Amino acid sequence: MIENKSGRIRQFASDPDLQRQAERTFMNAVLLVEDSSSQREMISGILKDHGWKVMIACDGVEALEQLQKFSPDLVVLDIVMPRMNGYEVCRRIKSDPKTKNVPVIMCSSKGEEFDRFWGMRQGADAYIAKPFQPMELVGTIKQLLRN
Repeated sequence: MIENKSGRIRQFASDPDLQRQAERTFMNAVLLVEDSSSQREMISGILKDHGWKVMIACDGVEALEQLQKFSPDLVVLDIVMPRMNGYEVCRRIKSDPKTKNVPVIMCSSKGEEFDRFWGMRQGADAYIAKPFQPMELVGTIKQLLRN
C-alpha cells in the first residue's frame, strides 16, 4: 500500500515491482533552489534518477514565486544565492501557513557547525553540506517524505 503525506491511499501493491512502479507513477515534486548551473544540473539529475519531479528556481525570490504557484512536497535549498539567501527563504517558507509543513533541506557549501546550527534554527528540516554523496541526499529526502 502506498500513501501520500495527507494519508490518502494511492495504490495497493504486494509485489515489490508493482510498488516501485506505483511510487514512480505518483512521484513527489521537489523544488530545487540553486544558483549554480552545474550544481543545479547535478542535483536535478540525482532527483530525476530517483523518480522525483523537479521544479527549478535559480534564487530565493524565484523560489518564493514558485511556491505561490505550485505546491512542492519538499524543497532543496542552497544558502548563498543572489537576491535572497537561503536562510531568509527558509524563514519565509516556515512562517507562511500555506508552506510551513513543506520539508526544507538546506544543501550548501557552508559546512561549518555554526552554519548547520543556523540553518536548523531558521526552520530547516535537514542540512547537507556540499560536497555530498548522492545517497545522502536521496536518503534524507525519502525520510522526510515518509514523515
